[in-house]
Amino acid sequence: MIAQSRSAAFPGNGPPAHEVALPLPAERGATVIPDRVVARIAAQAGRVAQRHRAAIPPDHGQAAAPSASVISHTGSVRLHLAMDLPYPADLARVCEQIQHDVADRVAQLTGMHVDEVTLTIRRLVTTSASQRARVR
Repeated sequence: MIAQSRSAAFPGNGPPAHEVALPLPAERGATVIPDRVVARIAAQAGRVAQRHRAAIPPDHGQAAAPSASVISHTGSVRLHLAMDLPYPADLARVCEQIQHDVADRVAQLTGMHVDEVTLTIRRLVTTSASQRARVR
């Protein structure tokens, strides 16, 4: 009986007939993510954070979707978000949580380092009809 090596018996399991060495990672190039794509990711992350961190009851006005702008430079990014938030609320704490959530999500999806997230509150949405009454 003639013994065959496993790679000879099953040609797909052995090393390739001619091995091709991959170029070094620095020589392969880079993936470039346009700023408008990063801004859309940030806006979506802002929507999720707005829903989870600053829940606005649906019967007391609709919060507009967050908008985002981006400034990127060599693998790092600065984000600016504008969104509606509920009132009354601990706005400083809510803003800090939203900034953290958005920075984490953008970094996770893009691989970019988020240097800064600034947040502008466009409008405060009241959460109670009794608080909307005017004072005379």
